[in-house]
Amino acid sequence: MHRVVITDFITGNLEPEKKVLSGIANVEALNASNESELAGKIEDADAIMMYHNLSIGRKTIEKLTRCKLIVRCGVGIDNIDYAFAATRNIRVANIPDYGTEDVADSAIGMMLALARGIHRLNSALREGRGEWSYTQVVPLRRLRGSTLGIVGLGRIGTAVAVRAKALGMDVAFYDPLKPDGYDKALGIRRCESLEQLLSQSFVVTFHCPLTDQTRHMINPRTIELLPRGAILINVSRGQVVDTDVIAPALANGRLSGAAIDVLAVEPPTGNESILRAWRDPKHPAYDRLILNPHSAFYCEEGLMEIRVKGAESCRRALVGETVRNVVNQS
Repeated sequence: MHRVVITDFITGNLEPEKKVLSGIANVEALNASNESELAGKIEDADAIMMYHNLSIGRKTIEKLTRCKLIVRCGVGIDNIDYAFAATRNIRVANIPDYGTEDVADSAIGMMLALARGIHRLNSALREGRGEWSYTQVVPLRRLRGSTLGIVGLGRIGTAVAVRAKALGMDVAFYDPLKPDGYDKALGIRRCESLEQLLSQSFVVTFHCPLTDQTRHMINPRTIELLPRGAILINVSRGQVVDTDVIAPALANGRLSGAAIDVLAVEPPTGNESILRAWRDPKHPAYDRLILNPHSAFYCEEGLMEIRVKGAESCRRALVGETVRNVVNQS
């Protein structure tokens, strides 16, 4: 029997994975929180399933003696040294279609909560601050006809575009890797630069992977390109946005709201400037900032889907079938 190891996140009942790999492999969950906890536990694994609670680098990969596949049960692959894995003839695959609907729904939900003043009013009224009146959020802008800027028009970005069009929004996107024609197929507008997109977006939402090109796309310079009163949403990777700029932008009115699903360090230390502002009743971020614990992907159906698809990738690798969504093969 082969051995499949789940490094992190998934614990307890492993029936979904065991059902897929029945008769092929034994499945074990380590529930590790960092790479060092894997030492001595995965070296003889035939396949590895990993989520987002830790990273796997060269130090671990070079000790794998039997591994045929590492599956990133998710979209982003920035927590795996997939280039080095290729030199060891270890394939790395992801699951790019999981959570498409759920993350898109979360982004739209965050936009509505902020743009319609729902979050701000609920926060203030619950604590007895201000009048019991809509005037606490004056002025609000109508979403229909306003511009939603999407950074990264992959599966999730496309799903967001479709939802925003149904709301009557003017949808624009920036994605230099997307071939021409997607704008015409979806009835949306392409921007040739991030600067062009930001300068016209009432709401900007991020759906891109973390790369050297996307790290800190929002920074002290680029945040000033947004129109005053804009809304920023990040449901991609924490380091895509320099969160140190969020609280000042909420305080000076550059942003009227922000929603951050994932931070650069999860869980946060508590000393981050964005958390301090978010917890301070005297700071505008207290009512205008939504922070979530990297949860935009989650629903019961989606979690089951990703577990089954991750196990299915392992099954294909172990029985010699073609593995889908391999990211480190030319």
